[in-house]
Amino acid sequence: MKTDPAGGVIATARLVFPARPDLIQSLLTDYAHWPDLFEVRMRVVDLQIARGVVTTDLRIDHALLPGERRLVTESRVISGAIHTDLVAGDFKRYHRVWRLAPTNEGRETRADFELTVAIDSILPDWLVALAMRRELEAHFRIVKEKARALAASSEK
Repeated sequence: MKTDPAGGVIATARLVFPARPDLIQSLLTDYAHWPDLFEVRMRVVDLQIARGVVTTDLRIDHALLPGERRLVTESRVISGAIHTDLVAGDFKRYHRVWRLAPTNEGRETRADFELTVAIDSILPDWLVALAMRRELEAHFRIVKEKARALAASSEK
């Protein structure tokens, strides 16, 4: 996690999830249930799917910022990677990529995560980076828990 000289925060991570890549991809692309993957309160206001592009309109209620923040993104799967980019809302920048690859004889998934985000607010980037680190750690933990449950149910 680091602040971006151009403004905002850049986060990267390499994780191993206890499920096959197809299960992880299905979890990460279940846009209607994205709020279940985070501890931060958020809700899906609108979800549109057209020609392989998913447009998601979220409202995020964050403790550091008063009121809800709007985040409208477009997501698409390109060459096995899940790309999500800013369309509109209370953000200056938002770009996220998940790259998934099989590991451990295909039973697990190595996931490379990249996120560049800049919120349209007066908060300093270093404070956003601190909060984002905690939020991403919780997000990754939740995804691992859901992946474990999904893998167990798919084996039955």
